[in-house]
Amino acid sequence: MNLTVIVKEPVYEFARRLPPEHRRAVKQALKGLRREQGDIRALEQNLSGYYRLRIGKYRLIFRYADAKSIEAIFLEERSMVYEVFESQFLAKLKS
Repeated sequence: MNLTVIVKEPVYEFARRLPPEHRRAVKQALKGLRREQGDIRALEQNLSGYYRLRIGKYRLIFRYADAKSIEAIFLEERSMVYEVFESQFLAKLKS
């Protein structure tokens, strides 16, 4: 079953700054995410309810919006993605 992937603005902004080959990899990963393909893992603790998709050295944070759609929320390098996402975006969601 193909799901709808809703790509949020932070993902677009980050992807626009990537070199062409990395941008293509992100685009391919988003297409695969429609079929729930790729290295997907559920996040834990403060980030439970969110998932990550590994795209080379980058990580895409997403969540299931409903039974038919996925929201791609945040994209960043692996070394920073979880801390930045937790501090910036979860704080906004909780307020």
